[in-house]
Amino acid sequence: IGGNVMINKIGKITIYVNNQEEAIKFWTKKVGFVVKFEQAMGPNMKWVEVAPNNDEFTTFVLYDKNMMKTQNPNANLGHPSIILSTNDIDATYKELKDNGVKVTDIMKMPYGSMFTFHDQDENSYLVRQD
Repeated sequence: IGGNVMINKIGKITIYVNNQEEAIKFWTKKVGFVVKFEQAMGPNMKWVEVAPNNDEFTTFVLYDKNMMKTQNPNANLGHPSIILSTNDIDATYKELKDNGVKVTDIMKMPYGSMFTFHDQDENSYLVRQD
């Protein structure tokens, strides 16, 4: 497979959350992300995308879990395995821990250093420095 690929970027990764407002607080106040896009989708629902910064193309969509169950009872609401990248694993670890985020110890491996953190719904994310 060569240069003529039909898909050229990863656009959005949906994270199904129990409470959108809590999820927004977690990603912005504790992880330092920004709300890149927010739009009402009816009386009790909004579409929210967060990212490390406004220039980042790929976003996390914070989508209400119960709303999705109502819209599509067969939807897989399980949490995907997500790996985030950093240039400074120690500083990132310290910042998240200082912000009250639940983290595991840093594992230093020959191929890179990594640790896991958990969000407001206890979903886990791997942060890795290659």
